[in-house]
Amino acid sequence: MTINCQGQLIDLSSPKIMGILNLTPDSFYDGGKYKDEASILQQVEKMLGDGASFIDVGAYSSRPGASYIDEETELQRILPVTELLIKKFPEIILSIDTFRSGIARKCIEAGASIVNDISAGNLDTAMMQAVAELQVPYIMMHMKGTPENMQDLAQYDDVVKDLLFYFSEKIAHARELGINDLIIDPGFGFGKTLEHNYEILSKLELFHILELPLLVGVSRKSMIYKLLEIGPEEALNGTSSLHTVALLKKAAILRVHDVKEAVECVRLVDALGL
Repeated sequence: MTINCQGQLIDLSSPKIMGILNLTPDSFYDGGKYKDEASILQQVEKMLGDGASFIDVGAYSSRPGASYIDEETELQRILPVTELLIKKFPEIILSIDTFRSGIARKCIEAGASIVNDISAGNLDTAMMQAVAELQVPYIMMHMKGTPENMQDLAQYDDVVKDLLFYFSEKIAHARELGINDLIIDPGFGFGKTLEHNYEILSKLELFHILELPLLVGVSRKSMIYKLLEIGPEEALNGTSSLHTVALLKKAAILRVHDVKEAVECVRLVDALGL
């Protein structure tokens, strides 16, 4: 199972780590932490050195209740950093975390390799067509509504069945447009209750019926720290525990804040030979 990233074939039969670089001032864990060139370059160099295969750059906070920002503000945050990282790390594989086709186009043209869309085209109907024209891998996440209202919409008949139906329709549409490399993200924490999140994780293997790589993003999320009655800054141990579960259920990509610890999870699970 491979994806083509700007001519570089990445084999996802062995799990890969995607390091998170948030350029937003209000993200739930590391908001405002990386706001100048030095801190950005230092963090990306560390993540790459620790074993990240991909770096996911986002400039629009998608935490529950996050504030709306316009496209120009998002572009001003993300495009210069995309250009900076491509210049400083020519071999880097950048994923662009955006639901806007205009942002995706400009960042891919600047050298990024993957589009990571929290809305799977629902918040910008031009997104899938843009990805098809750009011919880059497309991460499709499940989310109800928008970051502003998604937690008010956390109702399902059967959360896993509902997500599988959602993705089957999205995959069919993407294939019709000619998108070759698709990755599925169940969207932990996006329009789901605590119970929904754990039901999805417990049944994660059912998503393999879609025959596509699975990305899991649970790093330091509220499904961990609320259950354990701690804060996100204390949620690394819980994150590693859930990463292990996801890997045992054959997740292909872990999207994480803490690359070194995630790589260790991959190595330990791999040693089991399951």
